Amino acid sequence: MTAKIKPAKGSPYSRILGVGGYRPVRTVPNEEILKHIDSSDEWIRSRSGIASRHWAGPEETVAEMSLHAAGKAVADAGIDPQQVGAVIISTVSHFKQTPSIATEVTDRMGAGKAAAFDINAGCAGFGYGLTLAKGLIADGSADYVVVIGAERLSDLTDLTDRSTAFLFGDGAGAVVVGPATEPGIGPSIWGSEGDKADVISQTVSWDAYREGEVEKFPAIRQEGQAVFRWAVYEMAKVAQQALDAAGVEPADLDVFIPHQANMRIIDSMVKTLKLPEHVTVARDVETTGNTSAASIPLAMERLLATGQAKSGDTALVIGFGAGLVYAATVVTLP
Repeated sequence: MTAKIKPAKGSPYSRILGVGGYRPVRTVPNEEILKHIDSSDEWIRSRSGIASRHWAGPEETVAEMSLHAAGKAVADAGIDPQQVGAVIISTVSHFKQTPSIATEVTDRMGAGKAAAFDINAGCAGFGYGLTLAKGLIADGSADYVVVIGAERLSDLTDLTDRSTAFLFGDGAGAVVVGPATEPGIGPSIWGSEGDKADVISQTVSWDAYREGEVEKFPAIRQEGQAVFRWAVYEMAKVAQQALDAAGVEPADLDVFIPHQANMRIIDSMVKTLKLPEHVTVARDVETTGNTSAASIPLAMERLLATGQAKSGDTALVIGFGAGLVYAATVVTLP
């Protein structure tokens, strides 16, 4: 006898209800990076648009930064932590593999027995988390989901590598996703191109480091020109697909929040997408650097806090990075 399974009773629609961010206390200007590489402030700015970044201190762990960002997002959403049904953290820089960092953060933020898990989707991690959150709410598995992107990329930076030493920063950004009466998160255009895995990767495996085959701690490496070409040409197509899926024209947008990888990539995507001048473009990378999964929520939080964007604005968000992986969608800002 085949039993009948009841259909899901979740909300068919969801939206971002609150956002929060945490930036480490220490600011690291380009001048400090130049102590380690043969370069100049002018060269770094011209290549990346980055003037400074934040690096975490010993007490500013991935968990601590996540907790601060999540707390702000929950407060901004106006809900009680006990109402949170799931916590998703995207990170590549939490070196304790088990248990998940999300379980620690869930407990410490007072979310009780909420489901908790980590994901590793590189710089697309926030978009992946947002997609999962939307599904959990539609399924009825959670009323509210906290999505966090948190990184300590300074731990994975080779300060002697002239091509990457200046790129990465630390921080955490979080949002609360909850039920809505109309769509506030559009269809997700996400995917992977595993045949390009070597374009952005770790210099050596942890096994090789553990066995003493290499002396240098593993770090992030990338093929800069290949990343640039892929991001500008291929990711602009993905961004356009997200607009089409949401039924939104470039002229309908108020805000564009791409992954904060590089100012040249951001500016090139704006041109390729032919975004109108009225669209506010996130350029948080100038003072934050590339914070991987944290970059989109951090940029979102700053735009809202500074009045460059407002609640109810329509925003296109897209993340892309190591894998290679990507995720894009259109959202209503909290």
